[in-house]
Formats: sequence, structure tokens, C-alpha cells
Amino acid sequence: MTVKPERHVLLVFPHPDDESFSSAGLVRMYRNMGVPVTYACLTLGEMGRNLGNPPFATRESLPEIRRKELLKACEAMGIEDLRMMGFRDKTIEFEDDEKMVKLVQDLIDELNPSLIITFLPNYCVHPDHEATARAVVEAVRRMPKNERPVVYGVGFATNTVAEKGEPDVVIDITEVKEDKLKALQAHDSQTAWMIEENQKRIDEGQPMSDSWFHYEKFYTIRFDDEE
Repeated sequence: MTVKPERHVLLVFPHPDDESFSSAGLVRMYRNMGVPVTYACLTLGEMGRNLGNPPFATRESLPEIRRKELLKACEAMGIEDLRMMGFRDKTIEFEDDEKMVKLVQDLIDELNPSLIITFLPNYCVHPDHEATARAVVEAVRRMPKNERPVVYGVGFATNTVAEKGEPDVVIDITEVKEDKLKALQAHDSQTAWMIEENQKRIDEGQPMSDSWFHYEKFYTIRFDDEE
């Protein structure tokens, strides 16, 4: 699929590294085109399970480590407008739904994005992911049809393809795969073991044509009142 210029792209994810796994390649491509990108990261992922192996972080030090990792990842992607929204990890699901919808509405009112990238409701596994996706979709649903941005949802639950079919948006990110790798490496406290596993597969000669570093896939979220 050809990547076309957008007016403004808004990412809304709950945790540092959500953006790098899901859309770092596409973001880098937009930035290379001069498209402004804003990333609203709701938490610092301070409850992340990985503290390093051997451990180099504690539960107390992890938030600052992940904040610095997020800044480094945004640099790799070319994101200059990073919003750290200040929520606590693993609490988004308990926030008032209207409060979260209002947060997204305010971002949309300020930025007037033509594309929003977030998680796909009901297919994104983590309760904070689901709460984030729910807020984004509801905020856009309330807009007049002719003013709504396009919304790309990232779905990765095991039943996603079986129930939703294949993603309708498939982006070849091969040209920026090194930038995506740098973004993932920036989140070293959480991603080091995954990158090592991926490299091991490559070294063993396993086919990687559909890996993180070749394609990014999204579902265009449709609304009930749209044809």
C-alpha cells in the first residue's frame, strides 16, 4: 500500500514501546515526508515486567529509565511532539471513560489530525490497551462524519485474523527498517530479549518476509453510521 501524505498524524498509546512495535516504520515514513506527528503516550510503563537481565532497574528507577527510552525512541522515529500524559501504568482501565474521551477530544480539537493510530478495540489483549482504544474510537465516533479522521487500529490478539480477517492496511516499511530497529532498541529495558530472539531466527535462516521489520499492518476502524 502506498503511503500518502497526511495533514497531521496523532498516535495514542498507553505505554512506551507500544508505538515502536506497532507503527515506528510508518511514523518514520511520514516524518520523512514532512508530515507532523504527535504522540500522546498515556503512561511511562512503570509497571513493566522487565527490569533487565541481569537486573539494571528497580521498580523505583524504572519510570525514569523508560522516560529516557521513550525520548530516544521518538528521536529515532523523528517525532518532535511527544506528550507524556501522566497516567499511571495499569490504571487506564480504571479511569472514568468520559475523562478519557475528553482527553482525546481535546487533542483532536488542538491538532486536527487526518489520521489517528491506536489499538483495535477488543483485539489488543491488555486492559490499558483496550481502555485507550475505547476512548479514541468513542471520541471520533462523536464527531460529525465529514470531520472524522481516519483511525488505524493495531490488533494482535490471537483471534484477530480469524474474527476480523486480514488487516486492510499493509505497509512495506523495508526502506526504514533500520529506523524501526533503532526505535525498538531504544526501549532496551523491555525489548532487548525480543530483538535477540529475532536476530537468532535470522541467523538460523528462517524466513522473515513478514517480520516486524518488513511490514506494519492496521485495521481501518469503521463506524456504524458510515457506509
